[in-house]
Amino acid sequence: MFTPDTDTALAPDPFLPALYRVASVRRDLGDTVTIELLPKLGARPEFTPGQFNMLYVPGVGEAAISMSGHANESPGYLHTIRDVGAVSAALTHLATGAQIGVRGPFGAGWPMREAEGRDVLIIAGGLGMAPLRPAVVGILADRARYGRVSVLTGSRNPNDILYREEVQDWRQRLDLDVVVTVDRADVDWRGNVGVAPMLIARAAIDPGNTIAMVCGPEVMMRVTADMLLHAGLAAERIYLSMERNMKCAIGLCGHCQFGPGFVCKDGPVMRLDQIAHLLAVREI
Repeated sequence: MFTPDTDTALAPDPFLPALYRVASVRRDLGDTVTIELLPKLGARPEFTPGQFNMLYVPGVGEAAISMSGHANESPGYLHTIRDVGAVSAALTHLATGAQIGVRGPFGAGWPMREAEGRDVLIIAGGLGMAPLRPAVVGILADRARYGRVSVLTGSRNPNDILYREEVQDWRQRLDLDVVVTVDRADVDWRGNVGVAPMLIARAAIDPGNTIAMVCGPEVMMRVTADMLLHAGLAAERIYLSMERNMKCAIGLCGHCQFGPGFVCKDGPVMRLDQIAHLLAVREI
């Protein structure tokens, strides 16, 4: 009689969601919430900043959502979600106590270990701050391991600034440079106006000792990558989160194929030198 290998027999099925409970819901913006998910049984798996989960709402569907919390912040997961479709709409309207399915964590995360001993430049556009937030929280929790840290974040308008209070707290720190900009300002706005990549020229960058982490709309990341290269950063020290349409999360369905690789398996965080030739190709 065949006896399966013990490790194989105990390995979780990557297609089988685990049951999680919504422990808390915080509305960040009119269409955006942060939910805390706690496992119904056992402990949640470990994860790193930049990875994602597949969140399943029974009767509605499943969506890939990046981690927006650091592993040390909660015994569960924190996910910031914007209402942009059927599944995300259902997720943003969950009440405390609701139960959903979770598969994960999946994917490659931010280069936290590679960044140790170096300056770190974090650039976020819009909801791109959500996948980058765990990296910022992790750096601040172990601040001595990193050099100069700068956070450049842009939003459509002042009302769309994600994590507004937390970003304001970051701006008060002496060991962190934070610059906020908006695309369009109202009469009460006294800050920067313009897109986030425009802030790069004003940042104090040592190109030979800096790692850049970038997340936002794809066009914003292409412009940001070009500006970072122009500033002297090497392509192998620029990391982008390529959040394409991920369905299976393990590289089988092909929905997120990106050249010869798959965003769900080989990303979502990818090095610019590995994908630069693909960024300008339409429909890839």
